[in-house]
This record gives sequence, structure tokens and C-alpha cells, in this order.
Amino acid sequence: MKHYSAFAVAREALRYHTGWERAWRSPEPKKKYDVIIVGAGGHGLATAYYLGKNYGIQNVAVIEKGWLGGGNTGRNTTIIRSNYLQDPSAALYEKARGLYEDLSQDLNYNVMFSPRGVIMLAQTQHEIRGYQRTAHANALQGVKTEWIGPERVKQLVPIINLDGPRYPVLGGLWQERGGTARHDAVAWGYARACSAMGMDIIQQCEVTGVRSDNGRVVGVDTTKGAIDCEKLGIVVAGHSGQLAEMAGFRLPLEAVALQALVSEPIKPCMDVVVMANTVHGYMSQSDKGEMVIGGGTDAYNNFTQRGSFHHIEETVRALVETFPMISRLKMLRQWGGIVDMTGDRSPILSKTPLQGCFINAGWGTGGFKAIPGSGWGMAQLMATGHSPLTEAFTLDRFKEGRFIDESVAAGVAH
Repeated sequence: MKHYSAFAVAREALRYHTGWERAWRSPEPKKKYDVIIVGAGGHGLATAYYLGKNYGIQNVAVIEKGWLGGGNTGRNTTIIRSNYLQDPSAALYEKARGLYEDLSQDLNYNVMFSPRGVIMLAQTQHEIRGYQRTAHANALQGVKTEWIGPERVKQLVPIINLDGPRYPVLGGLWQERGGTARHDAVAWGYARACSAMGMDIIQQCEVTGVRSDNGRVVGVDTTKGAIDCEKLGIVVAGHSGQLAEMAGFRLPLEAVALQALVSEPIKPCMDVVVMANTVHGYMSQSDKGEMVIGGGTDAYNNFTQRGSFHHIEETVRALVETFPMISRLKMLRQWGGIVDMTGDRSPILSKTPLQGCFINAGWGTGGFKAIPGSGWGMAQLMATGHSPLTEAFTLDRFKEGRFIDESVAAGVAH
């Protein structure tokens, strides 16, 4: 793998860019691997990467039914933060945020991490109490956040309207080192690093069955033939239930669509991320000038990856109250992604009833921010059988009533 640098760019410019090589290989699958990861999104690729980097497990295949990063990794609104209430969540998301800080250097690939800061607006007295509680919890967890008043909010976001007709801005939970990253680049960077270790990334390869023998996984059937493995990781976001059914167990989650849109590009006017739970929307400005807008999940179970008119109306109507200037903008494009939601709005990172099979699912609306931490913890779990980052997020918690309730800290109503 060639090293990317300013000198490499200059050298290739002089050579009319004829010396660049493919970022990752596209091989045919082998008959057997030590580990198969199903799902070439951010979480699956990060798991494979840390298996190789941290544990030397490099005979790995990452299988994707579509194209690399074509699912939720390429369809989210790129927000990164770790201001969660419960201790297990804060540990996992803060691990991810910390890894994001140096991810470009680690992967030798610019993921465009931008620690511009994230504000979660409080627009009711209930939210004030909730976010102040979270700020106190974060202080105990070692996560740097703070409660700020409306004057400070206005200073950080000059375009905001503090005196909304329904819900005035009463303050906010501010995480200065939160921010955004380029979602595609995160997937591409991990894929390039995995390929450089000799791992196989196999696209257009759909899993049609999971094979087992005496309660232990032995391989998968795919549209490119049968592939054997010692361990299997299922990391497929909104289709987790279908893969789990192939493996012989059920998951306590449901699939719904989460939609987003971007406006036409405009001059820089907002250099932080703002999330508003009460009016049900969140917004940031991309490097290209587009206003990136998202809201809550659809109110019904579905597997669509399209947008809908009612989402535009509900989300934009809500945000126009807080940001009146966006009423004059034109929408550039809209899309949807399929998310899987658990009852406590926390993920599942766990062993499964099928020995040798592991599941990473249930991230709901907050999966992108957790990619490096999720991959780190899942790699440790798959390699050693235990990880402090994942031990609270097992399947058993639903049977035992050990819920990790993050319905408020998730940032939008569900």
C-alpha cells in the first residue's frame, strides 16, 4: 500500500496521476477464512481492521451484498459525540470519539474529522433538568461536556432564534470536541487499511444462509458460493433480524427508516452541530456549504431507503422555528437509511446462541459516531471472548431486565 502524503500528491501530479493504485483489492472469495464479517459498512470494516491491527487476525473476509459503504454508513448525517447518560454508553462512545481524533493519521487516509462542537438544545424545563443531569454524569465519566445558557448558545450559533413561537431556547448541553467526519471517507479508509493487511473485501456477495454443526457456526452460503469460517460476525444494521434468523435466533429489535436531506449550498453561516429534540430536528453545515438536516425515524416499520414528503414537512417546519433563515433555502437532495431499534435505544454487541457467531446491531439513529469504538470492542470480543466495552450490551440484558436506557441521550425522539 502506497503511503498518502503531500509529497505523493505532488509526485503524482508531475506524473499526470498515472501512478495511483486501487485503494483496496476486489478478490474472489477463498474457500475458508478464520473470520467472516458480514457487512462492509463502517462497523464491519472497523471490526475487521482492529482484528488485524490489535490481534494479528488477518485471514478475514468482509462480505457485502451491495457496495462498500452503501448502507447506513453512506446515508447518515455524520454527527460525532459522546455525551450519553449511562456509564456503558459513555465509555463506548467516548472511546469512539477519541479514536476519531487520530483516525486520519492511523489509517493514513483523511476522514475529515472536524471537532466543531455539538449543542443539544434545551427548549423545555424537562430538557433543562435532563441535560444538566447528563452534564453531571459526563463529569463523573470523564467525558468533557458542559451546560450553557441561551446567551452562550447565541454566541456559538448566531443564526439561531432564541425566542421561538412555541419553544424558546433555554440553554443546551455543549460538547466542544464533538463534531463531524466524512462518512464515505471513514469506510474507504478502513477498507484500504484492511486490504493492505491482506483481508478480502468481497462486494456484490449476498449471504443466503448460515451453516452450523453441533451448535457451532462453520460457514455461510452466498451468491458467490459457500465459504467456511471459524468465527462469524453479523454487522448488517437494518437487516440484522434476517441474518439472525438464518443463524437460528431472534433479535429484540425492529427496522424503521431514518430520513435526511441537504439544502442547496450557501456561504458559511453555522460552524457547529445543533440538535433540537423538542422540535424534532438537527442541522449542521457541510464543507461544501449544504445545510445537512435530519429528524426522527418513521412512525412505522419499513425497509425503504427513499425520502418522503411528510418527513420534509415535519422536519423543516420544526427547524424553521429555530432557524428562520432556512425557510428561504431550496432542497438539494433527500434520502433514507434503514436503522434497527432496540427497546432501550442501546446497541447489541454480543455473543449469540450459535457458538462462534457474534452480533453487532441495534444502533438506531446513532451508529456512525460509534464506528471506531464499536469496531475496537467487537474485535476484542471476537478475538478473546470478552471486552469491557461490550460486556453491558449483551443479548442477555433483555432477558434479565438490565436495560441501558438512552431514549433521551439519543438526541431525537423515537
